[in-house]
Amino acid sequence: MKMKRERSITGPLILALTTVMVVFWLAAIGLSVRVMQHEFDEIFDSAQQETTERLLALILDDLNQRADVDPRSVAMLNTAASREYLTYQVRDASGKVALRSNDAPAEPFAAPLRTGFYDTTTARIYTEMTADGSLFLQVADRFKNRREAVRESSVTLLIPLVALIPASIFAIWFIVGRALRPIEELRRDIGTKDSGNMAEVDDRGLPVELRPIARSVNLLLGRLRAALEAEREFTANSAHELRTPIAGALAQTQRLIEELPSGATQDRVRQVEASLVNLGRLAEKLLQLSRAEAGIGGSASAVDLRPVLDMVVTDFQRDSRTNGRLQYSAAPDAKLVRTADMDAFGIVTRNLIENALLHGDPDLPVNVSLESGGIVRVVNGGPLIREAEMAGLKKRFSRGKTTASGSGLGLAIADRIVSQMGGTLELLSPATGAKAGFEAKMTLPA
Repeated sequence: MKMKRERSITGPLILALTTVMVVFWLAAIGLSVRVMQHEFDEIFDSAQQETTERLLALILDDLNQRADVDPRSVAMLNTAASREYLTYQVRDASGKVALRSNDAPAEPFAAPLRTGFYDTTTARIYTEMTADGSLFLQVADRFKNRREAVRESSVTLLIPLVALIPASIFAIWFIVGRALRPIEELRRDIGTKDSGNMAEVDDRGLPVELRPIARSVNLLLGRLRAALEAEREFTANSAHELRTPIAGALAQTQRLIEELPSGATQDRVRQVEASLVNLGRLAEKLLQLSRAEAGIGGSASAVDLRPVLDMVVTDFQRDSRTNGRLQYSAAPDAKLVRTADMDAFGIVTRNLIENALLHGDPDLPVNVSLESGGIVRVVNGGPLIREAEMAGLKKRFSRGKTTASGSGLGLAIADRIVSQMGGTLELLSPATGAKAGFEAKMTLPA
């Protein structure tokens, strides 16, 4: 199946402008040919008439000096060895040919014996007679000679067109490219807009034709900012307001578990406890998501993020629920001084480690490593994850094939904040150097 070729503005413009230029050039050549043909006719007629008058005088003088010589023998003595552009015949009053040039026919020209021009099917003939009217000189100029001159001049005008077409294509491409550059800049500026960058498009310096587009985009961005801000406020307020009642309900449930005797009722209350714990985690994730959408990742100054990573890892290692599975290593020369928010980095690392502990193989360790170049790896054991599933893990509320509890927001929050820090979050399965497992590789360039 052939891919549909994308439409372009530059291509049709170059084709249209080049075609118009070529058409006008050819029209100009056609008009020039008509003018040249007329001017050439005048020049040739003038030259032919002047040649005839001078030639008649020379022939009369020659005949007077050779009165005893047969005129035809004179012709034989003066035959031209090369091609003659003009041929002539000297005819007496009766029309017989008394003298002719080498290329002239033996039969008289099909032109009347009167002074002036006369056109036959093949030549233009000019006739001149002596003062006493006894001899007539007819000089013929073939039409093909004139057409050849016009044709050569026309070809000379066409030759520059061969070089003009590619030159014009390049010139038009260059000019059109410069003219469309503001459109490309506007497109790139609009392309940078997302939920983390809703700043208005700068319309300063844009051509008048593009400013209405920029204003329309800015109006749309304004409405999107208002909608996203309302969504974030609702999410943050909802999550914040839910934390207290959830914590109270969880405390009452845990107290009720202690007061109830063992049995089916206590088991049902423990299920309620687990649901409240999951609900509390979801509220916490929603609050983190709201902060991530607000763009908390960046910072105006550089800070050392390694103490934050050390603290988060230590907190997990002290948690009895991890069962000593978390292992931490750092390269001796590893530094993590970046222009990033410390709290945001803490949210990212906590989500990545929590994800590895919850969804990894509980019998295998979780390795957290800090490498030189600002690379943090969180690796857990487990089965391979298919590429199709990997592509959706960074989406909100997306969960892989797992039975562990979770909200499906941890990786989405981490990816969002890391991108705000100017870094990348790569998800790999199998893990680097292994045949199975899962790896979250966070890279924060300096």
